[in-house]
Parts: sequence; structure tokens; C-alpha cells
Amino acid sequence: MRLHALFCALAALFALSVSPAQAADPVRLGAVLSVTGPASFLGEPEKNTIQMEVDKINAAGGVLGRPLEVVILDDETGVNKAVLATDRLLKKERVSAILGPTTSGNSLAVMGKAAAAKVPLISCSAAEKITKPVNPYVFKVAPSDRLAVARILAHAKKQGYRKLAILTVSDGFGQAGREVLKELVPADGFELVADEVFGPKDTDMTAQLTKIQGASPDAIICWGTNPGPAVVAKNRVQLGIKTPLYMSHGVASKKFIELAGEAAEGILLPAGKITVAEKLPDADPEKAQLVAYAKAYEEKYHAPVSTFGGHGYDSLHLAVKAIEAAGSDKPQAIRDALEKTKNFPGIGGIFTYSPTDHAGLGPDAFIMLRIEKGDWVIVGD
Repeated sequence: MRLHALFCALAALFALSVSPAQAADPVRLGAVLSVTGPASFLGEPEKNTIQMEVDKINAAGGVLGRPLEVVILDDETGVNKAVLATDRLLKKERVSAILGPTTSGNSLAVMGKAAAAKVPLISCSAAEKITKPVNPYVFKVAPSDRLAVARILAHAKKQGYRKLAILTVSDGFGQAGREVLKELVPADGFELVADEVFGPKDTDMTAQLTKIQGASPDAIICWGTNPGPAVVAKNRVQLGIKTPLYMSHGVASKKFIELAGEAAEGILLPAGKITVAEKLPDADPEKAQLVAYAKAYEEKYHAPVSTFGGHGYDSLHLAVKAIEAAGSDKPQAIRDALEKTKNFPGIGGIFTYSPTDHAGLGPDAFIMLRIEKGDWVIVGD
């Protein structure tokens, strides 16, 4: 009897010491990220950021008075593994929403599964096809290819360029970008003089660049994610090509500069403001939040912050905001609340979703950068 009484007393004491957020069932979200593989430079900062922000949210009391849990699965940058990971999150883990995938190809491959299960998916990828046409259960946080292409073409027009060549990777991100480039380049008054493609695992692009050089473009636009664009940069220098080179936002991290080395010098690209948070004017209304996130990330992980970690931040906080707005973690309630999101200040920009817009960002999500002496420099449009 005495042992039983002692056990009961200890159990009661333990119950009193557990906060309501700890005692309640967790709010469970899932994430499919490319933590390893060729796109790990995208997925690792996404994973790191999500884990850092989950800890911060739980330290502040959780979500709806409950602990927040995010089940993060690594798709290793592979489509098949992304599909398997999504199936697991939907069927076994029974999450309320999915963050990611990291890459456009993987997002396009799995988003139908989430929609069929009526579980909202907030992609960290840029391809316009992810949210166009609108799927009721699919949202994204990475700025659309169209916005990045428009920013590049605006800069090219001011430089007086007229003849453009494009060099795109043959994966989901590259194919989506190529479609937008082929549409907007002529529509904006430019002449498309060369259209070359490379494979995501190709290690030499001299053949494509030689053909492009023969077409005498005023500028070249390369569309892809690492490591391919770094190879393009190096091959361009090796061939002695002086033609200005634009890259896509898909390489907006110090990893690209590291991979390309001295060949990165002078390259131009559109990027999110987080890439140069400290260099923004003090009058920029987004600067304080961006600097705070960058400082927290760099102190915790001893690595430079990137646009892509920002995608992890935005996907998580948009989901949490929707749960809080709905007062529920039911998938349908999250979906409905996401679609009503207005003027949400994220790392990638100011998000406003609607029934006809699940991309949420405008042209101001990008600024133009030039790589000089191994660092970013803000340039005018």
C-alpha cells in the first residue's frame, strides 16, 4: 500500500511539472527535403532552419498550447525516394501538412499524392507548374521562375542587350525555367539565338557553350542548380568566352561561389534579399527580420545563411500561422486558412495567397546581384 501511495504521489507531482504544451498530443507536420544528394545545398539549410524554428516555437509554448513536431524525411534528391517519403508521411505518420519537397522535379512528382489525400503541401521549389494551374491543396514559398526571368530580362534590357542564348538543365527546375524563358525572351523584344540543354549529372558543357559562342549572343542565361551551373561557369572561362553570364536564383548560395571559384567572378543573378541581408538599406522594412534570422542561423550552425534555408522558414511558419488562424490542425482547416493568408512577412518576401494564387509572392521578392571577389554585390535593375 505504501509503495502504491508513493507511486501515486510521484505521478501526481510529475503531472504538475509537465506544461500543458508538453502534456498534449503534438501538432504533427511532415517534411520531404533533399538533405543529401546533389541538391543537399538546398535541403540541408531547409532542414536546419525547420529544426531551429521548431525548437524556438516549442520554447515559446508550442502551437495551440501543444508541442510542434515535424517529421523530416530525406529524399536524397531522388524522385522515387520523394514519392516513398510522401507516402510514409501521409499513410504512416498521418501528418497534418507537408513542407517541401526541396526540388521542383520532386515537388511535381508528389504533389498529386498530397492533394488526393486532401493534405496541404507547401513546396520549397520554384517551378511555376507547381501552382499553375492552382491545385486547392498545393502552395509554394520559392518565388516563381517567371519573376526571376523578368528580373533578369529587365536588367539585360537596361544594358542594351538584344540577342540572348539560354542554357538549361534537363531536370524539373530547368525544364520549367526553359519554358518561361522561351516565352518571355521573345515577348520582351529579345532575339533567342541559341537554346542548349545539359543533363543534371553532366561534367562538361564545352560543346553547348561552343555552339552558343557561334551564335554571338549579347548575353547568356544559364538555368539550373548546382553542380551544373558551376561547371558552365568554369567551361566559359576555359573557352575564353567574355559574353556576360546570368544564372538563375537556383544557385543563390555561397556554395555556388565555392564550386565555381574564380570562374564565378562577374556572374549576375536574381536572389532573395536574405542573401545580402546585412547589405540592405536600413530603410528596407524587411531588413530587421532577415538579419535576425541570418544571425540566429549562423550562430547555431556556423554556416552562411542562404535563400533556401529561408524556404524552410517560410513553409513552416506559414503552416503554423494557418493552424493558429484556424484554431485547428486538421488538414482541411490548414488548407482553408493558408488560402486566406495576407501580407505575411517571410524570409522570401511578403506572402499573400488567394483562391487564384498559391504562389504568394510578387516581383519584389528578387534583387539583382553580381559576384565580385567571392562575394555578393547588389546591383541596380
